[in-house]
Amino acid sequence: MNREGAGPGGRPGDALLAAGLAAAYAAFALTFRGPRRAFWDRMTATGLALGGLALTTEPELRRTSIRGRDVAAGLASAAGLYAVFLAGDRVVRRVLPGGDREIGDVYALQELRPRGELAARLALVIGPAEELFWRGFVNRRLGRRFGSWPGAAIGSAAYGGAHAATGNFTLFGAAGVAGAYWSALAAAGMPMGALIVSHAAWDVWTFLVLPTSRRRSDRR
Repeated sequence: MNREGAGPGGRPGDALLAAGLAAAYAAFALTFRGPRRAFWDRMTATGLALGGLALTTEPELRRTSIRGRDVAAGLASAAGLYAVFLAGDRVVRRVLPGGDREIGDVYALQELRPRGELAARLALVIGPAEELFWRGFVNRRLGRRFGSWPGAAIGSAAYGGAHAATGNFTLFGAAGVAGAYWSALAAAGMPMGALIVSHAAWDVWTFLVLPTSRRRSDRR
């Protein structure tokens, strides 16, 4: 097994992974717990910082390209995850007492900035950066240490755990499902270009274009 960074003085690769995860958890806490009006600025800054870390420390990621087949695979996988969330939305609203309110809290973030701007932030920065960091940096390093599938499982748990700081149980669960989905695709061999398309398309479609269900205020 490849123990990246192992040596007589320790494992600097492991230390970098730990530092990256600590930075991600702190950044997510600041992003979701800070003043609501500046949420999207903080979220974009977090994406730039974590995506930049991944690109700096994983040279292979700097060679990422998006070809036609990556677009097709990414869009198809995004559609599959959307179908999962369509079903899950109904279950959450029926089973969890606060599920409807928590879902509404997430969609209310749409109102903070113009929709075109949000689409650009999600598609060009936030979605790609999350794939570069979580699947490209975290999961790859875990995979080199523990194996692809165990690394994917640990990485998806770490991704979901980062959302615990939101205080929104429904969002925490949704992040766990999405993280497991993209981690499984990555472990199965989906290239980073396709993962980026999948994440970006799913973010824009689910959050801005056709939410899994409309908020009560929109039904009136």
